[in-house]
Amino acid sequence: MAEQINTHTYKPNLEIFSETLQRLALTDRNIVAVTSDSRGSGKLVPFGKKFPEQMVEVGIAEQNLVGVAAGLASCGKKVFAVSPACFLTARALEQIKNDVAYSDNRVNIIGISAGVSYGALGSTHHSLHDYAALRAINNIMVVAPADNFETEQAIELAAKADQPVYLRFGKKPMPPLKEINNDGFAFGKGRVILEGSDVAIIATGETVYPALQAAGKLKQQGITATVISMHTIKPLDTALLRSVAEKCKAVITVEEHSVYGGLGEACASYLLQNRITKPFRIIGIPDEYTITGSQQNIFDHYGINEKGIAEVALSLLK
Repeated sequence: MAEQINTHTYKPNLEIFSETLQRLALTDRNIVAVTSDSRGSGKLVPFGKKFPEQMVEVGIAEQNLVGVAAGLASCGKKVFAVSPACFLTARALEQIKNDVAYSDNRVNIIGISAGVSYGALGSTHHSLHDYAALRAINNIMVVAPADNFETEQAIELAAKADQPVYLRFGKKPMPPLKEINNDGFAFGKGRVILEGSDVAIIATGETVYPALQAAGKLKQQGITATVISMHTIKPLDTALLRSVAEKCKAVITVEEHSVYGGLGEACASYLLQNRITKPFRIIGIPDEYTITGSQQNIFDHYGINEKGIAEVALSLLK
């Protein structure tokens, strides 16, 4: 089993987002946060107290949130538009498509409490469509950081990106991932967390740590796994995908998203179109209304955990 890490030694990615944004705002008055009654859940209360003139609150109005953010970006502001992912990427999808992406307004769309972070609030509050919806829109990157390091780096890059960026964050503390070689962080470049030759486990966001745990479980049975944090869903790191798919005997993708239209289908499309055929499986949320429970309850139910991922790997390698 992978090493268990004390949950008190690291923070939720949203706290790192807020701390990084505050640090950037100290020297850049063009940094602006726009929220839709979500400064508390977005961990932006300290930002608002320190930089009241660099914060805009629009109330529960996600479409207005994106419209205001686009207007500010068109005036040269470096805007971070913060709202729950389930509403931001559904209610305001037209504004993201037209006001941000089509108009090339460089807004950073911050989807908080993403995936099934809202747990017991049910399907209305789950964002299991956001990768699929935004991947289909031209001129926007889709990024899901997996740990505090990736989050800090992603916010710094987003502040100076030359196109719109969607960043997705959950609520729980995130264990640190140790990359096998320190090549830095860049959008569109996955991080190799572990190397093996039997199975490639490609995960994103909050599913990377369970993937790493599964690799530890497989190692006990003499099976080695490559684990990748594919933090950028779009543009996909196809060079890394090709490399690990050609090296390993099977490929698994893991995501806190519908099995339709997300990381798994992006990887499957690339591999099939380039005639790289290996046993392949997408682990995610099936085409149904999710069960009610905590995020961990839901992960366990759908096999997005150490046991479930390891079992899929074993079945593919038979």
